[in-house]
Amino acid sequence: MIHRRLGRRGCPAVLALAISGLLAGCTPVVAGHASPAPLTLAETQVATHPAGQGHTRDTVDYPQTPPVGGRHDPSWADCTGTVYSTPIRQENAVHSLEHGAVWITYDPALADEADVEILAVLVAGRLGLMLSPYPDQGVLVSLQAWDHQVQVDDAADPRVAQFAEMLAFSPETTPEPGATCENPLFLLDRPQPA
Repeated sequence: MIHRRLGRRGCPAVLALAISGLLAGCTPVVAGHASPAPLTLAETQVATHPAGQGHTRDTVDYPQTPPVGGRHDPSWADCTGTVYSTPIRQENAVHSLEHGAVWITYDPALADEADVEILAVLVAGRLGLMLSPYPDQGVLVSLQAWDHQVQVDDAADPRVAQFAEMLAFSPETTPEPGATCENPLFLLDRPQPA
């Protein structure tokens, strides 16, 4: 990645772009495309959700649990290494997946404190990752990226870190490359799951 210094003259343009991005969210038609990446992780499930999924404020009935793509809320869940202690709306999380995030979930009925700590250490502060409980998912840990999912029965399974490393902002799987993961408004006023 090439970084350039903008100097003082470039700062207003960057600031204006950032503000307009936060106000506008993302466009109704996404740039780029999502196609299954050639993953080598065992037991990866691959779905097919075409780019350009629409926005809705309604509850969506997703075919996967947790979901890996499809229609989603206009507001994305903050995915800047955010560790949520309570469940988040899946419609907001799916929007984050569209931006290139990896959403790690755990079933609170199956996970103990040590499991959650292992996952939190992996996620905390890492751009493109988020962690939340997902009641009744039926497996200890589930890993989601756009159109990709791996489920494991051990928080220390090496596939957890491998999945996060391979798919966070992956150019092969991210429908909206370059979209932000930051959403402080979501953190301040987080909608609750239905």
